[in-house]
Amino acid sequence: MPTRPGPVRWVWYALGGGLPAEHRDWVLADTTRRTWAVRHLVRALVQLSPVLLVVLLAVPVPFGFRAAAAGGGVFLGLLFSAAYMVETTEHRAVKAGWPPGTAARVRARRAERDSVEKHARYRRDGAGSYD
Repeated sequence: MPTRPGPVRWVWYALGGGLPAEHRDWVLADTTRRTWAVRHLVRALVQLSPVLLVVLLAVPVPFGFRAAAAGGGVFLGLLFSAAYMVETTEHRAVKAGWPPGTAARVRARRAERDSVEKHARYRRDGAGSYD
């Protein structure tokens, strides 16, 4: 089982920092699990949170304006983050010491394996049979 970083190191990692070599396998697992896209968006929210807090707490305008600005910022930030999700997760894996393209290959292999298993279940259960 890969060594998971503690909370402080995880926040550092979420903000873009590197992790020690002992977490190398965990980074690959983090960027290739079935939930890798959700995990990426959670990291993006962590990156957005300092700015959102400043907007919500320090900008001297009515709260409705601050909330609207924060909501728009979250929407645009997550949209931008989603647009570069594959590249960003690949960069994290490379920063952890994996060769370029490793995360994409692992995700592609898993998707192929899942597809084969899905079709095998479909054929085994007799679904789609017109006999």
